[in-house]
Parts: sequence; structure tokens; C-alpha cells
Amino acid sequence: MRRKLIARSPGRLLSGLVFLLSSVALGLTQAPAAQAAGGSGTLTIGVTQFPSTLHPNIDSMLAKNYVQAMTLRPLTHYDQDWEVICFLCTEVPSLEAGTAELETTPDGDEGIAVTYSLHPDATWGDGTPVTTDDVLFTWEVGRHPQSGISNFELYRRILDITVIDDKTFTFHVDRVTFAYASATDFRVLPAHIERPIFEADPASYRTRTAFDSDPTNPGLAFGPYRIVSLTPGAEVALEPNDTWFGPPPAFDRIVVRVIENTPALEANLLSGAIDTIPGAMGLTVDQALAFEQRHGDDWNVLFKPGLVYEHIDLMLDNPILADRRLRQALLHGIDRDAISEQLFAGRNPVADGNVSPLDWVYSDAIPTYPYDPERAEALLEEAGWTRQGGSGLRRNAAGDSLRLEIMTTAGDRTRELVQQVIQSQLRDIGVELTIRNEPARVFFGQTVSQRRFTGLAMFAWFSSPENVPRTTLHCEQIPTEENGWGGQNYTGYCTPEMDALIDRIEIELDREARAELWAELQRLYATDLPALPLYWRAQPFVLPPWLEGVRPTGHMGTTTLWVEEWRRAE
Repeated sequence: MRRKLIARSPGRLLSGLVFLLSSVALGLTQAPAAQAAGGSGTLTIGVTQFPSTLHPNIDSMLAKNYVQAMTLRPLTHYDQDWEVICFLCTEVPSLEAGTAELETTPDGDEGIAVTYSLHPDATWGDGTPVTTDDVLFTWEVGRHPQSGISNFELYRRILDITVIDDKTFTFHVDRVTFAYASATDFRVLPAHIERPIFEADPASYRTRTAFDSDPTNPGLAFGPYRIVSLTPGAEVALEPNDTWFGPPPAFDRIVVRVIENTPALEANLLSGAIDTIPGAMGLTVDQALAFEQRHGDDWNVLFKPGLVYEHIDLMLDNPILADRRLRQALLHGIDRDAISEQLFAGRNPVADGNVSPLDWVYSDAIPTYPYDPERAEALLEEAGWTRQGGSGLRRNAAGDSLRLEIMTTAGDRTRELVQQVIQSQLRDIGVELTIRNEPARVFFGQTVSQRRFTGLAMFAWFSSPENVPRTTLHCEQIPTEENGWGGQNYTGYCTPEMDALIDRIEIELDREARAELWAELQRLYATDLPALPLYWRAQPFVLPPWLEGVRPTGHMGTTTLWVEEWRRAE
């Protein structure tokens, strides 16, 4: 009864959440607080998710990226100003500087040669230099059809690699894209460790990689830290890497502790069991707002707007969800404005599509779906789903019931509350949702990545600026057993029109022309709705006043890419 009341009375959403948060005190552990300012010691970070894998190129989970940004670095990434900068390389390639040159591919198409130099002092933690041999091996793994690499398209586009010396190489790419200088997803692997494992059986490589079977091997890290201990599902401990080529990190030890229940995460923070909570994998905005009201004098709470897209993926293989009218009805049946205002005080604005208003390519000339139960019911009737008897449940002409399953990450109280609100609101229009949730490592590591969900899967995408959605929307990116569950098109969305737009956007170098293509892509997405947009999540960071140097980016580049800059205030 209370659930229906929360859904129908938007003003009670926030009070309902506060009741849930205040009534949960489970999972509290006791541990000494971090050292006072002026020392080094241990920094303990509390997060809600444990990585499904520690392999840098398999699965795309934020929890993994957060940890691995401390142990590894990409060739390039975006900085806090959303500009491409080098991490493992020494100079961002450019046509102007001559480090990128147009060339003709073997098929006669226009390609590009992009030259990178690895940092001269980059060395794996076991003393083995990071070299072009590692680059070649990484390319070999990425191109293999059964390796399970998430962004396999990146590696297939590299037609060849010219080795200039141990630290310098040239990618020969099959097309000229506007992002030709960015190599964010090319994460170099240690060939001296991973090659024997991969060559023994490429098809089972993703389950046998040393990143998971031997995660404390120092040869897996060249960043400022390396993993020294790991308790699956619970925590990862890191200590400084002696071979790191950058500024020495300040902390003697960093512990990333997993507490999947968000109220318990807050309780652990207040008890001193953890020192800080990062954005995106910690408190939700509503929880952070309440925390700031109670404890703002003792903690720094930062809200960083960004490119975090909370949405519901729809399994389009399900005949019920294959009908676009039904998908549109579902979105009309959810009061997203009430969720945003009453639950998040407007800090998580409603998403109308898959591109953030903060991104320069955003277009507002797209279909929108305001809360309109009458329109939702009309679309359901048009799609052949009529109410039967006094139950209010809808059936089609074949007698099938309009029942669907909705899943999300277990223990995330806010997602679970949003899930319940959606369940109640859709019941009002005759759609029955069954809730079934799983721990994040199972939900992302198997259910979503291997397309095992049958109906609705609620989670967030975290992207970089002007991120072309090839891996999530292109026909070739649908994960299958045959491609080692590579790709991130979990909905199974596949249309020639979307494929063509993605292909054209990538190779359009003219900014204005590209903006027009982006507008068309957003219009098509908002019309077809392969996923239901919910809201754009701000990232709340809860920091102790003695911790300095943490600079949120607002995009998928985690703050740990600059962990060596973190310090205790003097």
C-alpha cells in the first residue's frame, strides 16, 4: 500500500527515501580513522561495487576503471577541461605536428597513420619495460574474435602497426575520424605475462587472465600503485609501485572497500571505517544532500554534473518490447519529473535522450515523453494490449499477459526505490513489473554483458565528451557467444539508419556538419527508444577536509587518473 502511495503522491518520494535510509543501520563495521593531517598512512575509499574483472579491456565497469586508473594508464584520456591529453604517451598526435598523416589503405580508402611514443621510463612493476611489444600483443588480443574485448571495433580498425623502436610505433587506421588522436580505450597489456595465457587458448582467455588469477603480480602494473592484496567482493589494497615514472604518490596504502548497501556506506564513513566516498559509485544525490544537511560542517560534499546517463536498457529480443509503441508507452507512464524534483532536488535533471545538455553536440530538437498516463494507455491499446477483467492487467489477442521483469544492482537503495516507483506507476497503466535484483558484479559481469536479462535493466552509462555510441547502438556490437560477449549493445538494437549515422559522424571532420548528424542520431534514438532515458546523474563526492587534490572530471575519466596528486592538507 505504501508503495502505491509513494508513486501516486510525488511529494512523498523524498520522505519515503529518508525513512528507508534512516531505518537501515546494517553493515556497520569499526575501524580506526585515517591518520590526521601531516602524515602519509592509509587512505580508505568506500565504494558500492566490486569489479567483475580486473582485465583493463574486458567489460566496461566503472569500479574496475576506478581501481585500474591507479595501477595502469591509457595512452590518452580527457582531462578536467575535457581536452585530450597524454598519460602513457609523450605527445598527443596531430596532423599539424606531423605525428599524424593521411594515407591510403590497402583497399584504396582514406586512412590515417598516427604515431605515439611511450613514456621512456614506463616500466611494469616487475622491472620489465613497457614497450611496443606490449602494444603489438594488445592489438593481437583485441583483434581476436573470441577474446571478449569490449571495444573490439577499436582494434579491428587498426590495420597494421609499424614499430619504429622499443618506445615508438604508428597505428595505421582504416579511416580518418574526428577523434583520431584519442586512444582512450587502447589499454596496453603486459605481453611477458599475458601472452602465454592467451596463446594457450584464446577462447577462454577472458576467464584465465592473470589480472584475475594473479592480481597481485607486480608485473601487471606500471602506474603509481600496484595491487598487493584482494578479497573478492570485499576490498582491494594497493601500495606504491617502485617503477612508477611520475610524481611519487603521497599515501603508503590505499584500500578500496566495497560496501554494496549505501546506507551502510554512509555509516562506515561516520564511524571512521572509511575516509571518503567517490562520485558515481557511492552515495546517490539524495543521500548526499541529506548527508550534507546533517554533517556539512565536518565534510566537504561536492556535486559534479556530468555525463552519467541513468537509463533502462530494454531487451528488444523480447517480442513484447520489440514494439516501439509499447516502449513509448512505458516512458509516458513514468513520472520522471517527480523523481528528479522530489528525490534529487532537481540536481539529477530528466534525460530526454542519450546525449547530455552539457555536451556541445546536444540537440533539443527531439521527441520528448512527458508524464502522460492517458497517452500511454492509448499507445498500449494501439499496440494490441487491452485490459482484461477487473484485475486491470493487460493481455494481447493471443492471451499473453503484459508482464515484464525489471532488474538493477542490489543494495543500491535509491535505485531500488526508483524501481518501486516505476513498478507502481506502470501498474496504473496496466503493465505488471516483477523486480529481481543482483549484486553489481553479477548484474554487470554476466546478466547485462551476456544479455541474460529478459525485460528491463536499469543502470548508468558513464561516457567521455562527444562519445560516439558505436559500442552501444551499432548492429555489429551486439554481444554473442561467438564474439566472446564483446560489444555493449545489450538491448540488441539494430537499424541500418543508426549504423549509417554512427559511421558518418565518426569520419565527419567539419564541426558544423557533424553537429547536424548528431542531431539526427539523437532524434532517431528518442523516437525508437532502445532504452528508456531517466535522468542525468550528478556525482556527489564526500571528502574529508584534510584530503586535497581530488578533482572530479564530469566524464568517464575517474579522479584516480590523478591519484598521485592526492595529498593530506598540511
